[in-house]
Amino acid sequence: MSLAAPGFLVPRAASSKRSQRMVSILELLGRDDTVSLSALSEALGASAATIRRDLADLEAQGLLARTHGGARAIGSQSELPVRLKDSQFRRAKQLIALKAAQLIPTGRYAIALSGGSTTAEVAKALANRSELTIVTNSLTTAMEFASRPNLKVLMTGGLIRSNSFELVGSLAENTFNAINVGTAILGTDGISALVGATTHDETEAKTNLAMVTHAERVLVVADGSKVGRITLAKVAGLDQIHELITDSSADPEELERIAATGVVIHVVEVD
Repeated sequence: MSLAAPGFLVPRAASSKRSQRMVSILELLGRDDTVSLSALSEALGASAATIRRDLADLEAQGLLARTHGGARAIGSQSELPVRLKDSQFRRAKQLIALKAAQLIPTGRYAIALSGGSTTAEVAKALANRSELTIVTNSLTTAMEFASRPNLKVLMTGGLIRSNSFELVGSLAENTFNAINVGTAILGTDGISALVGATTHDETEAKTNLAMVTHAERVLVVADGSKVGRITLAKVAGLDQIHELITDSSADPEELERIAATGVVIHVVEVD
């Protein structure tokens, strides 16, 4: 294993190919609960030795349990850890982030950033700006800004969620309730015309709602796979969301239904 930041365990190989293979392993386990080594090797086009190394790292992360001749799921794998999420749809997320950065006014301005792999890309796109104040509950976002003297960064307290590296709970909510920002940039696990923005964890949803409530404008960043998807906990209704940035893989009919509620939609083109 290696460390991306103090205490942050990530897969030993940082290549996108290996990360995607690990995501595929978790997806197969989410569907079948148990999978044999030979089936994984055949499905993923990798050698048994390679799959064994992947399984060992995933087990060390607490994401599965190895068995004799394969692996089995541990609980629900509906939420991928953020360290693996960032390998999915990376180009789309980068383009979404660039668009989000363009929508932030220049000069002195305050924004709030939630956690998530797409908002982490937004952080990278904003890193060279000046006169920005950033309020965040995301450890990955805070690490992106930590060495940037041109930015003022305020981090909430709270309990760390290991899957998302977000600080959640009453301490984080109290921070968001105590400040006001021009724009909240919200990552999400799903956004739909029926429910609005949702996430996998109810405590995280409550924390992010506090962030949304104290923003003049709420901007959701979500790759196309999230559009039309509904997960466990509602963060914000569409009446609380002003703009959505997504990519051209999103379901156009669902985007039309979302736009009909008054949300401004920005679609970035991805090959």
